[in-house]
Amino acid sequence: MKELHTEIEINATPERVWRVLTSFAAYPDWNPFVIRAEGEGRVGARLRVSIKPPGETTMSFRPRVLVADPDREFRWKGSLWIPGLFDGEHAFVIEGLGNGRVRFIQSERFQGLLVPLLWKKLNTNVRFGFEEMNRALKSRAESAESPKSNWRP
Repeated sequence: MKELHTEIEINATPERVWRVLTSFAAYPDWNPFVIRAEGEGRVGARLRVSIKPPGETTMSFRPRVLVADPDREFRWKGSLWIPGLFDGEHAFVIEGLGNGRVRFIQSERFQGLLVPLLWKKLNTNVRFGFEEMNRALKSRAESAESPKSNWRP
């Protein structure tokens, strides 16, 4: 198993960060990494997700939602091709720091036969994609633009 872990502090409330994070329809407007996400954010639901790591082609997959805890955590698990070959459990965690600030953590645990072969790309291009998304989320959540209220599982 291999894991990527990134984090950033955001000057916004957990509720606001959650609204931006779960407003999937707006992803094309601001998210440079997860360029498309569709579906219901409820535990057990399948999503349609497309990611575009810097320097890579777009990858699409259908992860299953594992955790949907409003204002705290959103987590899914997906596989490329067939389960066991290349699986990833992706987590978005929002930790309230008080005074209208949060720590946003984006991480992913990778398992499967192909992980050792792909680790160098994951630890560079995919990590850069996480970091780009984190910065874009920070900018969006801290802006005057208020996302519309979204689902609360």
